[in-house]
Amino acid sequence: MARKKCKSTELSVFKGREARLNRAIFQTLSGKEPLAIWDIFKNTAKLRSLRRKRYAVVEVRVKALEAQGYLAVAGERDTKQGNRTSLFKLTAKAKLALMIGSRTIDDIARDLDEKTALVLLEAIAKLSDAAT
Repeated sequence: MARKKCKSTELSVFKGREARLNRAIFQTLSGKEPLAIWDIFKNTAKLRSLRRKRYAVVEVRVKALEAQGYLAVAGERDTKQGNRTSLFKLTAKAKLALMIGSRTIDDIARDLDEKTALVLLEAIAKLSDAAT
């Protein structure tokens, strides 16, 4: 029997073969201070489905999410080896993706009040004007 698809909104960041790792990275960074790639790797490796992921895979995914604008460098810290490593945090775009990815468009539209709907409509209009 086929599995039912969830009724959440499908965002490109949560599609494809990297979707599970992207969601794990976002959830790891969502409630914590900025983390280094090694810390992100250790936290995602605790999840049963991602136990066998290698550090290099997590590193590539973090760098790709940074290039897409979902993660930002929040600072640096020293490592035990005497080098410096970057600390990553979620951007507003990633936080929005997490919120939208867990809800349907109908749920979002039903919960909007008039003022928030106008602000959202203006933001979408600006984006569509900038794209043309």
